[in-house]
Amino acid sequence: MSHAAQAYARTSQTTASPREIEAQALLKAARQLQEIQNNWKGPDRNMHKALMFNRRLWSIFLTAAESNENPHSLEVRQNIANIGVFVMKQTIEMQMDPDPAKLKSLIEINCNIAAGLSGRG
Repeated sequence: MSHAAQAYARTSQTTASPREIEAQALLKAARQLQEIQNNWKGPDRNMHKALMFNRRLWSIFLTAAESNENPHSLEVRQNIANIGVFVMKQTIEMQMDPDPAKLKSLIEINCNIAAGLSGRG
């Protein structure tokens, strides 16, 4: 990558809105999970890394939803928490009984929420 491209990438990251940063993180997690699903060879290091990244991301969302400083309505925060709990359960299920089909819901959730955050939903 050229120096100009690197500078642009740094600038675009620092000027992105929090919603866009969240959307980008969700899409990154979805891409990682999709890669595992598309190239399934059984549970491996890459699967565990992708699941861990997604779980950490959703842990952040869950923590934010529980925060009293969160500006969203209680209903929105509860919806985020409910989705987060579902994501955590699906992740545990995938780790205990790996099956690439179980990644579908995690991928779809991340893509749909990212689209909503980006105003494309």
